[in-house]
Amino acid sequence: MPPPSVVTSTLPFKRILCGIDFSDPSMAAFRVALSVARESDSALTLLHVLEFPSGEPTDATLPFDMGAYRAAVQADSTRRMMDLITEDVRAWCTPATKVVHGRPYEQILEAAEEMSADLIVLGVHGRNALDLMLFGSTTNQVIRRATRS
Repeated sequence: MPPPSVVTSTLPFKRILCGIDFSDPSMAAFRVALSVARESDSALTLLHVLEFPSGEPTDATLPFDMGAYRAAVQADSTRRMMDLITEDVRAWCTPATKVVHGRPYEQILEAAEEMSADLIVLGVHGRNALDLMLFGSTTNQVIRRATRS
């Protein structure tokens, strides 16, 4: 059971958070978020979460520089996020972009809370019931743990 929710948002939405992982479903969610943001004149924040293993001590035994790799991945993700914001989008809004590290569902919920998001838009990958039961999904975790509705 999800925790009790408190209805805090009103229509039209004013603050929209869209999780981006660059997959086809997240790109479809991005298009929906853009459409809703445009129609409701909303602030739009695009969030990409980098999930790296947290075993820092093992980094020293790797045959490459993990810190440099992480910095390169973050720079590439930031560039890809900025590439999503076309001149057409810039003509009617100024979306914010964030690239953060951590577990995706935790970072999405934290960002939504920080910005008092009225709406979270996420893509859903095709998952089977066994996969969801064993591993869950980011969208499933966000829905179950969100405390605003």
